[in-house]
Amino acid sequence: MKVSSSKEKILKKIREALSNSTPLPFPKSEGTSSVFQPPAEELEIIFAEEFTKLLGKFAFCMNETDAKNQIKKLIVEQKWENVYCKENDLLNLFKTEEFPTIKKSSLANCDAAITSCNYLVARTGAIVMSSAQQSGRTVSAYAPVHICIAYTDQLVFDTRDALKDLKKKYGNNLPSFITFAAGPSRTADIEKTLVVGVHGPKEVYVFLIDRTLLVE
Repeated sequence: MKVSSSKEKILKKIREALSNSTPLPFPKSEGTSSVFQPPAEELEIIFAEEFTKLLGKFAFCMNETDAKNQIKKLIVEQKWENVYCKENDLLNLFKTEEFPTIKKSSLANCDAAITSCNYLVARTGAIVMSSAQQSGRTVSAYAPVHICIAYTDQLVFDTRDALKDLKKKYGNNLPSFITFAAGPSRTADIEKTLVVGVHGPKEVYVFLIDRTLLVE
């Protein structure tokens, strides 16, 4: 994006003023590059570490069959009877005959909800979702348990990478709602006692499917 001459003059004055006191820690980072170092490990590993630090529950899946087996086991263990899902692609993946508890029903009465996502941000352990998804704005916020199905090619390193990719994908028609959800909701009282699940899901699962090994 071309910087206007007036804006460039202001930036120049700021740089000159700061040069007489404390030097800029990142002199070349005026929105052109990330201040964070490139990842030393695979994005899957970084995301898993950061996401679990935020009390999220992470599962790596070799393919979609592996993901379905792990989710079926989870549903049985948790004794969930109503798992809400609104997205057609996911409903096609979790077919009714195999997963009778996964269905379009009532979000208000569900035990858990399953959604896709736009991206996973490795550095922060965040799930990026938007109103462009069929699940809409409310599913990940109001369900008592949120299950996110993602693929390895949806991993990005930093928040700016996710925003750049969204801009590239949607252009001037960006979704009206974009959210970065990092694990279950958390709050603390004046004594710094942490309480989980007050203003959102008490548990958040991410099942990450390896796209490179995707075999049905």
